[in-house]
Amino acid sequence: MPIQKVRIRGLVQIPALLLGLWGSLVAPKGVYDLLWGEPEANLYAPRPWAFVSREAWLRYASFELAYGVACLALAVLAWKYARKLPVFVERPAPKSPPLFP
Repeated sequence: MPIQKVRIRGLVQIPALLLGLWGSLVAPKGVYDLLWGEPEANLYAPRPWAFVSREAWLRYASFELAYGVACLALAVLAWKYARKLPVFVERPAPKSPPLFP
């Protein structure tokens, strides 16, 4: 009976890398929006902060920062969990059904 090697650790490392990449993009954007940024609506408004209030913008920027930090935290947790998993698991290969019965 043939043996099949299934990669286990990589199944957790791939989402950890994706979450880390996404969090490292979103968190600095949230900091920028919180400290210096302003909505694009200010470019087209007759006066700044006419369409979007400062409170609403700060609430949005705070959410963006929290979301980025949460993605980074999940990435770190998943990466630490992946270190506890085996790299490969061996199991019997499944029988493949015939292509044309």
